[in-house]
Amino acid sequence: MRWYTTSLGKKFIMGITGLLMVVFVLAHMLGNLSTFGGANGLNAYAEHLRVFPPGLWAFRGLMALAFVVHIITGVLLYLENRAARPVPYANKKNDRTTFSALTMVWTGILLGIFVLIHLLQFTLHAFNAEWAHLVDAMGRFDVFTMVSAGLSNPLWAAFYIGAVVVLLLHLLHGIQSFFQSLGLTNENTFCSINLGGKFVAFVLAVGFVLIPLTIFFGIVK
Repeated sequence: MRWYTTSLGKKFIMGITGLLMVVFVLAHMLGNLSTFGGANGLNAYAEHLRVFPPGLWAFRGLMALAFVVHIITGVLLYLENRAARPVPYANKKNDRTTFSALTMVWTGILLGIFVLIHLLQFTLHAFNAEWAHLVDAMGRFDVFTMVSAGLSNPLWAAFYIGAVVVLLLHLLHGIQSFFQSLGLTNENTFCSINLGGKFVAFVLAVGFVLIPLTIFFGIVK
């Protein structure tokens, strides 16, 4: 535990959990793109995930743990940095610091809130209990009808699009920061990792935002 209490240890934990979640988000986005295959495409994908429930819930538990540890560690580092400079700068200039870097802790907290609401809506069916009983013509859980019903609502569609914008802001700085925390960046690799991180962030944002947009405007039925 002493190792974890150091700033270096916290940054390492941030790097490991951050990269783990980026891989998960990428896989989640690719899976969600099966929405463009209509009801059969998305329901078949969801059914495939449910083949072995213990494995699915174990994976969810691992990701939940990584998510919680990442947020707590990020907040601790933020508070440590604030404590190291109790008196604010008289005239602070951020010549090299981007907006996404300055707002990392806040976009992280907003993403945490989004994940909770997302799970309540589509996994636990807390807002629409009848969704838990949706079944398609092949006897599979009808994920497509559930998602379509949710994202056809303009408020929910706007909420999810807003969440994608927050995710983009977080990842624009986060991905290269995770590699830096793991000590994998130097003068030769920083530029490539930075550009690669931004590319992945935009790919994820486009992939996720297409789903609520195409459902809301009736492109995917």
